[in-house]
Amino acid sequence: MDNRSEVREFLTSRRARISPQQAGLPVHGHRRVKGLRREEVAMLAGVSAEYYARMERGSLSGTSEAVLDSLARALQLDESERAHLMDLARTASTTRRPARRRTTPPIRPALQQLLDAMTDAPAFIRNDRLDILATNALGKALYWPVFQDPARPVNLARFQFLNPGAADYMPEVQAQRATAAALLRTEAGRNPYSRELSDLIGELSTRSEDFRTLWAAHDVRLHHAGLKRFHHPAVGDLTLTFEALPIPTDPGLTLTALSAEAGTSAQDALTLLATWYATLDRGERDTPAPHTSEQHS
Repeated sequence: MDNRSEVREFLTSRRARISPQQAGLPVHGHRRVKGLRREEVAMLAGVSAEYYARMERGSLSGTSEAVLDSLARALQLDESERAHLMDLARTASTTRRPARRRTTPPIRPALQQLLDAMTDAPAFIRNDRLDILATNALGKALYWPVFQDPARPVNLARFQFLNPGAADYMPEVQAQRATAAALLRTEAGRNPYSRELSDLIGELSTRSEDFRTLWAAHDVRLHHAGLKRFHHPAVGDLTLTFEALPIPTDPGLTLTALSAEAGTSAQDALTLLATWYATLDRGERDTPAPHTSEQHS
């Protein structure tokens, strides 16, 4: 991923979405550009038009944090977008390194013990590429359709975009896809030299029109809490709350735990799900569905 093009397309897309009225600027005559003009962003950010034009052409190297803060305010960036801008600026100011492939270290035993101790809540650990690296039993049961996809490593984005069963399992699959694309775009800003991330983005871009459209929007997101809805093949509909907690001792890893409100049908479904999973033999738990041409068409 080229930093200059990332910067250019991100700033252009953010500028295009803000009308002069939203920015508190007067409107005179016919406007041919969508959103703000470059000189208007420059004025709002307190920099010269030439300086902003240079930034929008993809050159953030050496830009001070104060100027970036002013630019973030001018473009009305939210928390995740501001963090993404800072990541792009940091990358622009560092020496370019060749894309590298890293071996994902095994999950520490203490983390797996923590997952296993969470017997009443589905939980899993993922990396920033959205690979699921470890789960507890209820997490494996809840995400059973994802684990049945034969592609490895188990990856939430690949399942959502490429598996034809994703729409049945995730009733709000379009929103899930938008979130996944935004999370991957956020990680691309933080870690543009990851070969694994580039490979995944290349695969999704080649095989999914939905992903190409969402990727082109340059949306980014921080994803820490909310609701997830499932239609599980064994227990039906569940609506669960989730908390996604970065693990400070293991940078790049996030622990996600899901729960149901006491006394709800979702809690009953989780209880039934645990019973269903316990009835499976070890071979069924560990063997994905056979690969067919339909699963990745």
